[in-house]
This record gives sequence, C-alpha cells and structure tokens, in this order.
Amino acid sequence: MNIEKNALGEGASGDGDSLVTLFTQLSSDTSTSKKGQDVSRCSLTCKVQKIDDDADDLALLRMRYSLTHAYADQVMDSPKFAFYRLIPEKIYYVGGFGVMAKWVDVEDYKDAAPDILATEANEIVTKLNREFRDDLELTAKHLLGVERLNDVRVTNVDRLGMDIRVSQQQLSRRNKLSTDEFRIGFRIPVISVEDAKSEILKVFQEAWEKGNEISWGDEEEPGSS
Repeated sequence: MNIEKNALGEGASGDGDSLVTLFTQLSSDTSTSKKGQDVSRCSLTCKVQKIDDDADDLALLRMRYSLTHAYADQVMDSPKFAFYRLIPEKIYYVGGFGVMAKWVDVEDYKDAAPDILATEANEIVTKLNREFRDDLELTAKHLLGVERLNDVRVTNVDRLGMDIRVSQQQLSRRNKLSTDEFRIGFRIPVISVEDAKSEILKVFQEAWEKGNEISWGDEEEPGSS
C-alpha cells in the first residue's frame, strides 16, 4: 500500500482525513483452546500520522525495528522510508461467537495498560481446558448454577479473574444449545502467574466443597484454606 497517497489523504480525496482499519486477533498457535469465530478479536479504525524526524520516541522505534528485522539498517536510512503512527478513532471488540461485542471508548483504551498476565494467559487457559476438565464442570454446576451442562471451558484469565464459556441444553428445544459467558472474580488481584494459579485453585476448591455440601459455618469461607 502506498501510505503517502492512500492513508495520508494525498490521493484522490486530498482531504487528509483518510482512515485505515487494523484488525487484531490471536493466531491459531497461541489460542489452541479456541477456534474460528470463538477467538476474541478487535478492530481499530485509525488515522495515520507520519512520525517526524525530531519525535521524542523515534530513537526507540528505530531500535525496536532493528532488533525485530535483520535488514532494518539497510532500509531505515532510505529517503523513502518512514515510521507511521496509528491514532485510534473507533475501536470495536468482539469477545467471540455468541458472546459480548461492544464499542470501546478511545480514551479508556489510551489509558489502559497491559494486564500482568498478558503474556502467560493463553498458556494458562490451554492448560486449564486440557487438564482440569472435572474441576471446570464442578465450577459450572455448583458455582454458576448450570444444570444441563454440555460443555465448559475457560476463554481468558487476567489479574482480576477468569472468563468461562458454558453451553447447555435448552428446555424448550431438545437438541438446541445455548451459550453463555460467565465472569468469576478472584478474591484479590493477582501480581504474578503463581498468584493466579493459587486463586484458580481456590475457585475449584470452593466448587468441590459446595458439590460435597461441606460447610465452614460463619467463621471461614469455602476455599480459603
């Protein structure tokens, strides 16, 4: 794509207000527990801004680019080469097939910071869905109140909790399934992967205790020991 002519508005319209859309989605090798339209995705409609030679972050961008691309030094000094910045105008998030989809406030997006579990979340999700099926079923039945369970799996984990997607048989139609997304919060925000594992095990412990009708009375909460 010729950025100067198409994205910066120097082509047919010449108004300088042309927009581009960046579509982001987890690749198949990092979202093995989710397939097709189940994968969450985000579309960012942005203006394209050319980064000036005296920009404060240009040196940092050049360094990151050179570390990522082996041929960087051969092209960055070319007069035809330039860095561009995407300035979000609209953001649309889709949680997956049959679940939440919403417009995201641009200012909220700008102020947001990566979650502490961002780089490890997919590995945790994959392990939970592969190795903790029984615990997930207990969680769906005894914590989420799902009576006609067909399938349950974790779709995301972050510092505040985990998202669980459940499909169950509908009473009105024998072979019809309904899908719902639930949010289970952790007792405290986690600050590490080990903390997250501990909080998830507390959730599973609470589900097991409820399923076995174990009561701790008023002095101690289920799953706290």
